[in-house]
Amino acid sequence: MSRFWSRLVAKLDPYVPGEQPRIENLIKLNTNEHPYGPSPKVLQAIKAATNDGLRLYPDPTALSLRQVIAKRFGLTADHVFVGNGSDEVLAHTFLALLKHDAPIVFPDITYSFYPVYCGLYEIDFRTIPLNSAMQITTEDYLPANIGTVGGIIFPNPNAPTGCAQDIADIERVVVENQDVVVVVDEAYVDFGAQSAIELVDKYPNVLIIHTLSKSRSLAGLRVGYAVGNPVLIEALDRVKNSFNSYPIDRLAMAGAIAAFEDESYFQQSCALVIKTRTTMVEGLSKLGFVVLPSQANFVFAKHPKLAGEELASALRSKNILVRHFKRARVADYVRITVGTDEQTHQLLNVCAEILN
Repeated sequence: MSRFWSRLVAKLDPYVPGEQPRIENLIKLNTNEHPYGPSPKVLQAIKAATNDGLRLYPDPTALSLRQVIAKRFGLTADHVFVGNGSDEVLAHTFLALLKHDAPIVFPDITYSFYPVYCGLYEIDFRTIPLNSAMQITTEDYLPANIGTVGGIIFPNPNAPTGCAQDIADIERVVVENQDVVVVVDEAYVDFGAQSAIELVDKYPNVLIIHTLSKSRSLAGLRVGYAVGNPVLIEALDRVKNSFNSYPIDRLAMAGAIAAFEDESYFQQSCALVIKTRTTMVEGLSKLGFVVLPSQANFVFAKHPKLAGEELASALRSKNILVRHFKRARVADYVRITVGTDEQTHQLLNVCAEILN
């Protein structure tokens, strides 16, 4: 701590991202990156954008990208907000739509950036425990149970559990909380869950947030977006333009547009991940792991004979990196990204060696 720090900085408990080590022959299954590269059309589009020159500022409204996204979901560009990764979109959302006098609510086991944003923007919050199956219970988010709140946010599928909610359950939460914004963070929705974007046209209080980092294999490009009623989007724009009016550069915009335009590649690559996830779940289950039902590009698993931290350490010694969270209720679990078939087979073989 320094005497030059502000009062707020001294109180912050920053988010800790997944490890990005430089280790040879590493099987990296800790940060939920897509095991396959982006569409070749993305690389071509980025190269073309580079050839066009970078001396000019990008479009501050990212209109061409917003139009492509809107078209995909049968909406207008006014329903879409684009940011520098979904984390930036989330940050603007916390400040623009969730900072009120009443506390916001989210699950006790969820994306650990949520409490960090609350600390940064001095937003009061309460957590709602997942049920015994480590899943969100819809009734827990209804007014009769949560009382007066300033907003609701949860991922679907949830992270780090991977468990997904039915669209009917999400709609019930939205309908019964009409006085606050319900934010659904759908970073992993393309791996088997149902998106709630269809609710945007029906209800003014729902905001859906997506990223291109996961299902479109563009974690290194940093593009995220929100879809919601234009009134909600305007609030995000007001925050963006008070913070950074040029969040998306020309290369990112070109690559993101190309990713949306190659629907065939997107569907095929997601299907490959889903297929390998099934192999991983079956293999871990045969080894005695308890694996939560996942609709994401990762699984959350524990073994009755091995603590989570011990398993993560043993795997690391074999050059396999998984994510372990030293948090109540989930300390015995590890989160394992779905990699290629070859990586999955190596993971299962090493797990068998460790257990024996």
